[in-house]
Amino acid sequence: MAESQLHIDILTREYPPNVYGGAGVHVAELVKVLRKLADVRVEAFDGPRDEPGVTGYPPPPDGVYANSVLATFEVDLRMAGGSLGADLVHSHTWYANLAGHLGGMLGGVPHILTAHSLEPLRPWKAEQLGGGYALSSWAERTAYEGAAGVIAVSGGMRRDILRVYPFVDPDKVWVVHNGIDLEKWRPRRGDADTALVKAHGIDPDRPSVVFVGRITRQKGLPYFLRAARELPPETQVVLAAGAPDTPEILTEVRDLVDQLAQDRSGVVWIDKMLPQAEVDAILSAGSLFICPSVYEPLGIVNLEAMACGLPVVATATGGIPEVVENGVTGWLVPIEQVDDGSGTPLDPERFVSDLAATLNQALSDPDRLARFGAAGRRRAEEHFSWSAIGEQTMAVYREVLSR
Repeated sequence: MAESQLHIDILTREYPPNVYGGAGVHVAELVKVLRKLADVRVEAFDGPRDEPGVTGYPPPPDGVYANSVLATFEVDLRMAGGSLGADLVHSHTWYANLAGHLGGMLGGVPHILTAHSLEPLRPWKAEQLGGGYALSSWAERTAYEGAAGVIAVSGGMRRDILRVYPFVDPDKVWVVHNGIDLEKWRPRRGDADTALVKAHGIDPDRPSVVFVGRITRQKGLPYFLRAARELPPETQVVLAAGAPDTPEILTEVRDLVDQLAQDRSGVVWIDKMLPQAEVDAILSAGSLFICPSVYEPLGIVNLEAMACGLPVVATATGGIPEVVENGVTGWLVPIEQVDDGSGTPLDPERFVSDLAATLNQALSDPDRLARFGAAGRRRAEEHFSWSAIGEQTMAVYREVLSR
């Protein structure tokens, strides 16, 4: 079959304009490059889209189901039916894995899934989903049991998959990293960008450490907020942090931010998810990016910071060491973690202390920050372009279809 005639159906929770995390960014960019190589259709949550070749499924009304995961399963059933006619279905995240599994069975075609995270390694989601966490875990496991192929976004994620789901055949698991749109994410320091940064209360003439991410246990924001107490007084703490998983973690973060702001100036919390161009401008104005995650299959946010020319301090966990080159594009902070899937540091105080020491070491040498930032941009250009990611994904499709 000629690839131009190959019909691929992508099933996803997130798709523009409704993107709130790295998986959504991945899907949006992957679809763009795959459409140059094959016939690609998209099935997504959150209602109708105007984009040709994209079907959006509205969720059931609030209150229909006792748990939100049951509402997800309803959308999955509709998406599975919508995928009929594809030569191959490709799902992303547990939200759409069940749709891919059922759609593959219904159409008698291979189902490939991309692993952006693993439910057993996110036990804190029980806070958010209650009993639905058992259902999301079941849906994910069932999809892995039946998948014709699995794409891991990092070597670290591949190791996690084979450890958590030992029934998966290693020959069916490929590594294809996330990519970065190098035109969209780039250093922006023009007058309009400076004005935008100032409008958010950030002083572009002061050094700043920048955090960008959702407020979730995975991202480790409370550890950074504790470490930030040790930063030099002239350093701003800039948080572009929204979409809290639970009221409890939002309260914890708010209390820590309030405590920090009592002791130092320059604490800026933008408590909403920002448009890409605004995030780009804030990153470009920063001195250093911080990624204190305790669980990160790859960490696309680090790629975004590097593409903007910002050096990175990040936890040495998951796929992060495959992105951040220690001593070249940034600094990796060691972490020993509880072996219960939560990612919790064995010694939280030591982890906070190591974060603080590494941040202070990085901030002590502005010339080195500039060198590492330039090296990060080069690494993003050389290793993480979306055109390469698209070709590697097509190679997985070919392999699966040939078996």
